[in-house]
Amino acid sequence: MLSCAAIVTLLSGCSDRAAGSGVATPSPVATYVIPAQTARADETVIRAAPVTDGQMRFRVLGFEDGMPSLFGSHAEWNAKGQFARVRILIESTDRTNQKFDAGQQLLVTADGRTFHVDDFVQAIKRQPDEIPVGSFVRMEFDLWFDVPKDARITAIRFFADPPLGAIGPSKGVQVALR
Repeated sequence: MLSCAAIVTLLSGCSDRAAGSGVATPSPVATYVIPAQTARADETVIRAAPVTDGQMRFRVLGFEDGMPSLFGSHAEWNAKGQFARVRILIESTDRTNQKFDAGQQLLVTADGRTFHVDDFVQAIKRQPDEIPVGSFVRMEFDLWFDVPKDARITAIRFFADPPLGAIGPSKGVQVALR
């Protein structure tokens, strides 16, 4: 037969409270295990926090600039200035589809100039221009820019569709690249 002290000890061991603290310990949250990927040669890994615009979350993964030319699956192309590539991960944070438009995203330079993606280079590198992003879907790809040789790139500004009921277009959210 168990004593009262033994029963109390057994019951307290089944509690979700930290030993002796009286504070409930949270249950562990299940997380996906996604293996890390090696960055491409000459690519700078960017460790900025994700940002959200509208119902889309953006995370910059990598950045490279100063490329005088590029090779695609069917073409070699020289930059008018220099090519810059930003590797991004996007995620819809809503229960409905979101539209991602690469043409809205802007590369920002130290002197305040902004540059849109280069549609022709996006096509050569077979990267998306406009794509529907399903509910809570994540996608990873590159944005390609052709900017002047003297441009010192400092950031990228992301734009998503404004959420339902928003008045006016988004002002965008910016992530530092340097």
